[in-house]
Amino acid sequence: MTEADLLSKMDGCVVVLGTGGTIAGRASRPDDLSGYVAGQVAVADLVRDIPALASGLFEVEQVAQVDSKDMDLVVWQALVARVAHHLARPEVVGVVVTHGTDTLEETAYLLQSVLKPRKPVVLTCAMRPATALVPDGPQNLSDAVLLARRAGAKGVVAVCAAKVHSAFDVVKAHTYQVDAFDSGDAGPIGVVEHGQVRLFRAWPAFADTADRETGVFDASSVKRFLKATRLPRVEIVLSHAAADGLMVRCLLDHGLNQSPAPLQGIVVAGTGNGTIHRSLLSALEDAMAAGVRVVRSTRCARGWVSTDPTGIPDSDGLPPLKARLALMLNLLPG
Repeated sequence: MTEADLLSKMDGCVVVLGTGGTIAGRASRPDDLSGYVAGQVAVADLVRDIPALASGLFEVEQVAQVDSKDMDLVVWQALVARVAHHLARPEVVGVVVTHGTDTLEETAYLLQSVLKPRKPVVLTCAMRPATALVPDGPQNLSDAVLLARRAGAKGVVAVCAAKVHSAFDVVKAHTYQVDAFDSGDAGPIGVVEHGQVRLFRAWPAFADTADRETGVFDASSVKRFLKATRLPRVEIVLSHAAADGLMVRCLLDHGLNQSPAPLQGIVVAGTGNGTIHRSLLSALEDAMAAGVRVVRSTRCARGWVSTDPTGIPDSDGLPPLKARLALMLNLLPG
């Protein structure tokens, strides 16, 4: 049985939301894999040009058309609003989001944290533009739709190069390879093989307690995010050999009273298991004394930070980028 046959046998609507990215990129030549412009091809055209998606019930909507390196609050809010809207529709079985690779891991984590959906929300992408001689976007998008229709699928995941990653774990690990994403020690949730999803572990957490009417865990968290006029200012600093506290002290000198976005948090990417150079630690202690929230993560690609005597809370396993987002969401006004 082909993938198209499998799709046509499944009831319910999949909504495909486009935000731009390389998957919608266009170059002047098919052999140009780096000089393209992201976010040029409409998501409706991406779906239309994939034979495996010719059957089945779909809706397509263009939420944004951006290079994901330029992702911002306005686009995030538009995306959260549209995903929440479609999740609440009983006839919608899942939502697919086409996205650029550069900030996909951040958007995935944000959607999971804000929406906590019981239906699947599948982010997908491409490392080659739509105009490439052999683009990877069509297969990734086809896999994403297949995943969105899978019975039992839930939560926010990403699918790229046939691997299914949890929003909590996914990171971009390579600058140009087609298989650019990794899930660290946890590994992928599963893979898409021959039109079938083979699971290795459970879907993302929190989904089982989602409201069965709205399709989200807590509608109040969505409202809280959507009414934000700005994201709390949280900066990332790096601990390294010969580090000092200058960057932190500059942030304190110029950021504490900066209106309308004063410094509210710092995530430190520590060495090893979250250790921090003593000079940098002294500055971070001053920041905490001034009321700035500080969270300790690690610059290492794998492994969690462990408890240490610094008194700085750890990131609960999150890498620096996601730890920053978690702290920003925590600092949003009620």
